[in-house]
Amino acid sequence: MTAEMIELEEEEYTSQLTLPIIKRIAGLLKPHWLWVLGFFVTIALTSWLDAYFTYINKQFVDQGITLKDPARLMELATLYGGLILIQAGFVFAFIYLAGVLGERIQYDLRKLLFNHLQKLSLSFYSQNAVGRLMARVTSDTGRVSDLVTWGIVDVTWAIMNIATSAVFMAIINWKLALIVLAAIPIMVVMAVEFRKRILTEFRRSRRANSKITGAFNENIQGVRVVKALRREDQNTREFQRLTTEMYNASYRAAWLSALFLPSVQIIAAIVLGIIIGYSGVQIRSGLITLGGINAFVSYLTFMMWPIQDLARVYAEMQHSIASAERIFKLVDTQPEVRNRPDAVPAATLLGEIEFEHVDFYYDDRTPVLKDFSLKVQAGQTIALVGPTGGGKTTIVNLLCRFYEPTRGVIRINGRDYIEYTLESIHSKIGVVLQTPHLFSGTIKDNIRYGRLEATDEEVVEAAKLAGAHDFIVTLEKGYDQEVGEGGNLLSVGQKQLISLARAVLAKPELFIMDEATSSVDTLTEALIQKGMETLMSGRTSFIIAHRLSTVRRADRILFIEDGRIVEQGTHAELLRARGRYHRLYTQQFRREMELQAGFVEG
Repeated sequence: MTAEMIELEEEEYTSQLTLPIIKRIAGLLKPHWLWVLGFFVTIALTSWLDAYFTYINKQFVDQGITLKDPARLMELATLYGGLILIQAGFVFAFIYLAGVLGERIQYDLRKLLFNHLQKLSLSFYSQNAVGRLMARVTSDTGRVSDLVTWGIVDVTWAIMNIATSAVFMAIINWKLALIVLAAIPIMVVMAVEFRKRILTEFRRSRRANSKITGAFNENIQGVRVVKALRREDQNTREFQRLTTEMYNASYRAAWLSALFLPSVQIIAAIVLGIIIGYSGVQIRSGLITLGGINAFVSYLTFMMWPIQDLARVYAEMQHSIASAERIFKLVDTQPEVRNRPDAVPAATLLGEIEFEHVDFYYDDRTPVLKDFSLKVQAGQTIALVGPTGGGKTTIVNLLCRFYEPTRGVIRINGRDYIEYTLESIHSKIGVVLQTPHLFSGTIKDNIRYGRLEATDEEVVEAAKLAGAHDFIVTLEKGYDQEVGEGGNLLSVGQKQLISLARAVLAKPELFIMDEATSSVDTLTEALIQKGMETLMSGRTSFIIAHRLSTVRRADRILFIEDGRIVEQGTHAELLRARGRYHRLYTQQFRREMELQAGFVEG
C-alpha cells in the first residue's frame, strides 16, 4: 500500500474485512498471553460461580424451605457466603488483568505507529495532514485499547454467562433449555444485519472526526494567517459543515443502536412467556420443581440480558473496529523509498556525485525535473538559483534520497545510490532548512540532536563554529534555555544558527543548505555565512538561495528553470555572460540599494 492510498477520505474497508481486523487485534495479545490466560480463567470462574449461586437458590427452595430443614438452610447459607468471598477475589483479578492488558496494548500500538511513521517517506507526509495522523496515534489507539479491555470484559462475561446458564438450564430441564436455545439464531441474524448498518455510520463518523481534528490543528497553527486574512467566518462555516457531517453520522448510528436493544427485548419477552406457560404444565406432571422453575427463569434472565448487552457492546465495538481499521491501514502503508534487499552501507559520500538523465514526477502528470544531468566533484560547493518551482529543492530532496528518480540514475562514488542503505546515506548528510525546526527542550538538547553522544564541550564548540555561541551566552540560562514548542521563544535567525550548529555537530560529509538565509536580517545572514564556510570546508555542499550574496563564493552556480540547468558557471563568469543570473543579480542589487536609500531618508 503506497502513501497515496492512505488518504482518509479514500475507499473504506468492506464489512467482510471485520474478521481479519479482529484477528489482527487478537494478534496484539500474543506477547501478553499469560495475562490473557489469567483473565479468561478468572472471568470463567466468576461466571461459573454466578450460575452456581442460582443453583444454590434452587436448593434453598427445594431442600430447605419446601422440606423445612433448618440445618440444610444453614449449610447452604454458609456455602453461599464463602463462595461470595471467593468470587470477589476473582472479580478483582479479572478487572485488574483487563486494565493492565488495555494499557499494554495501547502502549504497543503507539510504539508501533510511532516507529512506523519514522520509516515512511517524505511523500507520505506531503499528502497527509498532521492532525489526521495525530488522531490515529491518540484517539484511535485509545479506542482499540478500550475494545481490548472493557470490550473483551463485556463480551467474555456475556458469553460465559450464556454458556453457564445454558449448562445449568439443561441440568434442570433440557426440553425447556432447547426452547431458549432455539431463539438464539434469530438474535444472531438480527445482530448481523444491524452490524452492517451501524458499522457504516461509525466509519462515516470517524472520517468526519478526523477532518475536524485536522481543521483544529491547521487553524491553531495558522492562527496568524487566519487573523491577517480575516478568514474567521469562512473557517467557522467550514467547521460547521464538518461537525454537522459528524453529528448526522453519529445520530444515525445512535438511532440504529437504540433500535437494536428493544428488538432483542421483544424476542426475550416472547421466549419467557413460552417458558412460563410450558413449565406450568411440567410442574403438574412432577417433571420440574418450584425451585427448578424459579432457577430456570433466573437462568433465562442471565442468558437474555447478556445477549441484550452484547447488542449494546457490539454497537460500541464497531467504533473501535473502525479505529483499528484506520490504524492497520496506516501500519500497512509501505514507504515509497526503502532499502533494497541487497543494499549495503555507503562507506563515504566524499566522492563524485552524478545525476544522469534524471526525470522526476511528484505525480503522474507534471514533470519537475526533465532529463537532468549533473556531475559534482568531491569537495565542490554547488549553488542552485532560479525562480520558485524550478526544481531546486527537488534536486536536493533526490540527493538526500527523500525521493527517488522516476527515471534515470543518481550515482555516488560511481555506484547507483539505491544500492546503499538509507541509514548510511542519511547519517552522512547535514541539512539546514529555510524554516528550521527545533524540538521542545533546551538549546543544548537541540544542538545535541545532531549527534546524541556528543559531550557538552563538543556542543559548545559546534555553536562557536556556527556563530551561535555569542547570542546563546547572553540568554538567562545560556545553553540550558528552553526554546519552547517549535522554538517559538527564539527569533528566526536564532533558530537558524542553532540549526546550523546542529549540522556542524553532526560532522556530515555532504552539506545541504535550503534557503537558510532568506528570512533573516543582514547581520544574522553574515553570521550564518561564516558558519557555512566552516561547515563547507572539505565537504561537498549544495546551497539553494534566492539572496545571491549567499552563493557568490560557490565553485559553480547552476541557474535552474523548469527542471533544467539553463546557465552554469562561477559568479564572475555568469555576470560576464549577462544572462538570467546577471538579470536576477542586478535586480536584487538594485532593490537592496533602494531599500537602503529609503532607510537613510527615513
